[in-house]
Amino acid sequence: MGETGAYPEGVRRLVILGRGAAGKSTLALALGQRTGLPVVELDKHFWRSGLVATPPEEWAAVQRELVPRPHWIMDGDLGPYDALAIRLGGADTVVLLDYSLPRCAWRVVRRSRERADFWRWVITYRWRSRPALLAAIGAHAPRAAVYIVRSPRALDRLLRTDALS
Repeated sequence: MGETGAYPEGVRRLVILGRGAAGKSTLALALGQRTGLPVVELDKHFWRSGLVATPPEEWAAVQRELVPRPHWIMDGDLGPYDALAIRLGGADTVVLLDYSLPRCAWRVVRRSRERADFWRWVITYRWRSRPALLAAIGAHAPRAAVYIVRSPRALDRLLRTDALS
C-alpha cells in the first residue's frame, strides 16, 4: 500500500459528502486504513485560524493541487462555502452520507459547541444543500459510482461489499 502503487483495483479517488456530523471523517479514516488510499481531510485545508473560510479563488487553487494526485479519499462538505466541481470532476466514486437531521444534530451536540452558521447549514441541509449536491454530482461526476447512504445500517451493508475497496 502507500506510495508503492499497490492500491486496490477499484476505487482510486473517493469523495465523501454529507450533512455536518454525519461521520464523513470517520468513514474516510476507516476506508483509508482498509484500502491504503491517502485521506485528505478538506476541513484542514479549508478553515484558517479562528474558523475563517478560505476565499473561493484560493480554495479552487488548493483543490486544483490536490485533485490531480492519482489516489485519494477526500472527506468534507463545506456547505455554502464549498466549490465541488473540481474534486467531483476527479472522483471515480462518491459517497453521500444522507443521514437524518435528528441523528446529525445529536452528534453535533455530543461532539462540541458549534457556531450559528454551522447549525443553519445542518438544519437546512435537506432542502438547500442536498439538492445542490445531487445536481453537482450529476454535472461534474457523471461516470462516478455514486452511493447515497441513508443510515449507519446501510453504510455497514455497503462496507461489507467490495464496492469501496
